[in-house]
Amino acid sequence: MTVEWRERLDEIRIKSLEDFFGVRKPIIGMVHLWPLPGAPGYTGYGMQRIIDEALRDAETLVKGGVDALMVENMWDLPFYTQHGIPPEEMTAQAVAARAVVEAVDVPVGINVVHNGGRVTLSIAVAAGASFIRVCLLTGAQVWDTGEFDHGCAAELLRTRKALHAEHIKIFADVDKKHSVRFPGIDLATHIEWTEFYLADALIVSGKMTGSAPELEKVRRARELATRPILMGSGTNADNIAAFLQYADGAIVGSSLKKDGIGENPVDLERVKRYMDAVHRVRDTSQGAK
Repeated sequence: MTVEWRERLDEIRIKSLEDFFGVRKPIIGMVHLWPLPGAPGYTGYGMQRIIDEALRDAETLVKGGVDALMVENMWDLPFYTQHGIPPEEMTAQAVAARAVVEAVDVPVGINVVHNGGRVTLSIAVAAGASFIRVCLLTGAQVWDTGEFDHGCAAELLRTRKALHAEHIKIFADVDKKHSVRFPGIDLATHIEWTEFYLADALIVSGKMTGSAPELEKVRRARELATRPILMGSGTNADNIAAFLQYADGAIVGSSLKKDGIGENPVDLERVKRYMDAVHRVRDTSQGAK
């Protein structure tokens, strides 16, 4: 028996990352925005400098061969959570993200740390982005800033429908970096909950930005999940092949920067080396079919 409402919910979810991005094992390069107005690191350099730096990194990443981009307020630290994100920062991110969307011919996503939820979706709508990273769709945890936080699925999914934005897909973290899960929420539980609440893909990361999870954790996530799996941190040219044994793609930022330092500009040669490693995985797995 076909249930109409259930069929519609299933229909709007992506079938695979390959279908969505048009390539096997897609790589999403991070555009880490300079500190936005209001953030402690902002020194009054203005929006044009923020946009110029974002476009430089975006264009370098695309030239190096990544398949998509994600625009993030990485340097608005210390981070707010959910409804605490100030309007001066969220509006600035939307302006910068729109400039990136207009400048490149690859899909662009949005992330707002920590756990922007509705704010992340709103920026994506304003910027014309096609996917978002949601740091805590379900469950509960404590962030590194000390706040206790909880999932935003109910509000986020209703807002997405109300904004006629169901074309914007939701990539949701499980066991998110920069946080500790509430006791009793193990990886299996978090995956089950996150899939149940309509995530399009799941993200697995290490403990902090730039740190890789244990390979066994990724293998276990692949075993448990029915949705696509993305690496969320810690991949580089040397380890990406190992992680892509289990993951369906990756989000990468720090290792593609000059000297591997997150604050630095994107380094074209590092991007090329990383993508060379990815292409070898694609070629090998394609040949095995």
